[in-house]
Amino acid sequence: MVDDDTELEARLEEQETFDPSEEFVAQANVTDEGIYEEFEENWPECWDRAGKLLDWDTRYDEILDDSNPPFYEWFADGTLNAAYNCVDRHVENGDKNRVAIKWEGELGDTRTYTYQDLYREVNEFAAALRDLGVEEDDVVTLYMPMVPELPIAMLACARIGAPHSVVFAGFSAEALGTRMRSADSEYLVTCDGYYRRGDALDHLAKANEGLESLDHDVETVVVDRLGDAGHGHGLTENQHDYAELVAEQSGNRVDPVERGAEDMLFLMYTSGTTGQPKGVKHTTGGYLAYAAWTTHAVLDVKPRDTYWCAADIGWITGHSYIVYGPLALGTTTLMYEGTPDYPERDRLWELVEKYSVDIFYTAPTAIRAFMKWGSKFPERRDLSSLRLLGTVGEPINPRAWKWYYRHIGEEECPIVDTWWQTETGGMMITTLPGVGTMKPGSAGPPLPGIDATVVDTKGEPVEAGRAGYLTVDEPWPGMLRTLYNNDERFIDEYWREYSDVDSDDPDDWVYFPEDGAKIDEDGYITILGRVDDVLNVSGHRLGTMEIESAIVGVEGVAEAAVVGGEHDVKGEAVYAYVILEDGYDDDEEMRERIVAGVEDAIGPIARPEQVIFTPELPKTRSGKIMRRLLEEIANGEEELGDTTTLRNPDVVEEIQRKAQR
Repeated sequence: MVDDDTELEARLEEQETFDPSEEFVAQANVTDEGIYEEFEENWPECWDRAGKLLDWDTRYDEILDDSNPPFYEWFADGTLNAAYNCVDRHVENGDKNRVAIKWEGELGDTRTYTYQDLYREVNEFAAALRDLGVEEDDVVTLYMPMVPELPIAMLACARIGAPHSVVFAGFSAEALGTRMRSADSEYLVTCDGYYRRGDALDHLAKANEGLESLDHDVETVVVDRLGDAGHGHGLTENQHDYAELVAEQSGNRVDPVERGAEDMLFLMYTSGTTGQPKGVKHTTGGYLAYAAWTTHAVLDVKPRDTYWCAADIGWITGHSYIVYGPLALGTTTLMYEGTPDYPERDRLWELVEKYSVDIFYTAPTAIRAFMKWGSKFPERRDLSSLRLLGTVGEPINPRAWKWYYRHIGEEECPIVDTWWQTETGGMMITTLPGVGTMKPGSAGPPLPGIDATVVDTKGEPVEAGRAGYLTVDEPWPGMLRTLYNNDERFIDEYWREYSDVDSDDPDDWVYFPEDGAKIDEDGYITILGRVDDVLNVSGHRLGTMEIESAIVGVEGVAEAAVVGGEHDVKGEAVYAYVILEDGYDDDEEMRERIVAGVEDAIGPIARPEQVIFTPELPKTRSGKIMRRLLEEIANGEEELGDTTTLRNPDVVEEIQRKAQR
């Protein structure tokens, strides 16, 4: 058996491309290879395919209005309601008893909502919001963990035409206040607390602290998640109990408000280079159509599926691929409150088995953790229900891809490695699982209808295999429309105009996501990381993603982070922070293997100055590595910057100690 495993690992290590099975292709939603050519020849009318996935109150006549670039409008003369498309129409079509949301709490408590249940509670909470004074176009802030009341509140807002602004529950009180102030939001839906690793966290105290920083009154609705385990907060004058509000509206119905396709559906705040968060504006028609189409075409979701995106709704991934995309298609979407390793490291696989999950979509960060823990945990569970696997959030290196393919998908499930952003609204670069060959490490070609390419500093396409800047040369339905109350910043941060004068010609405008990439001879794009994640070593520009990928390609390495540190000769040197898989020693032999792996993959110029082994990397609550701290450690600074936003601040001192050896 050991020999068979060794043989299999060796074969997978050598294999560079993978095709979907005939069985998968036979049932896939999209199987025609000609779809790329069809979209190219019939652009932008090709996007009518996405529009037809929705029910419209007023059918649109014009697909795209590109008369005022970069302020593009999609389906602009059409009207619809997002909540109707995600709930009502499935009830009306005879699917009221199909499960819409399955929810599992961290302690094992469960709730199930059929589409009829969802219809009832969305209506009742929409009526409650109206009674509180929420009107069309008022921004309602939602500061909640992964509980069912969060998607219910999102859909209730959409029903009455009030844009929602979801703030990730792990963010600080200050972050909540900043976002509510920016959005001019006078309404908040939050909860008393939630569970994390068995502990009942006090969320309401944090929400109250954020509210204290505002100079206007706020009507607040509080969900009782903890019950008797709560922290004993009393509700103040402007605070209302969610359950009581819904009970008061029992049986009430609210007609869905007819919204223009270009009316705002939600705000999603994302980090900005200036330090001030950016309020990304997504609209009702184009965004919902694009979320539905990519869920259908890329994730291969069908109404009969149980689908699980293991993200948090506080991020755009949760908006598009836990709530709006799956519910628009009438499928069952699974929500989980807790962490992947509590109470055991097979927790996610236990849920896959329990709910017979068909499609699983997660982040490479999680997959690297699964690798580190070892294959014995998924092997405890029956994962045979899985049909498709996906990754999102960052590039996945080939070794992690192949581990995922073998140990979770049992070499039967295609993997879609998806590149996209908060601003794009949905997936942009990936393989279509029923059509394309998969290349581990490469996201894939641009989706049909997406004109993405890799260019040099002059905007000219680079040769195959060369690194450059990723650009998107044509608009797409899911795109952000602007930044909230800041059109000028929207243009400055996202658009490049290849013209010497202001131009109304759409061909002169390109979207610039600030990611480095390279493209191969087949048109497959590999994302190399943020443009600013570049080191300048002895005059050579090296992408941190490329170095990290080389390190993780070394057997025994689970995860790595690379930063630049000051160097007297080179100007900047490479410092690598490395997490090993269980069973591997952080000795000099391993250090030499890592250095050799980098030199073989990139060249001696990228040789790490120092390899520091660590059990963890300093990460924010959203899972992002705080590279600033690693740079300060590399530079030997004694006093480090703020660590309060880290989910694991204790690890910083340990890394600092190891780096000084």
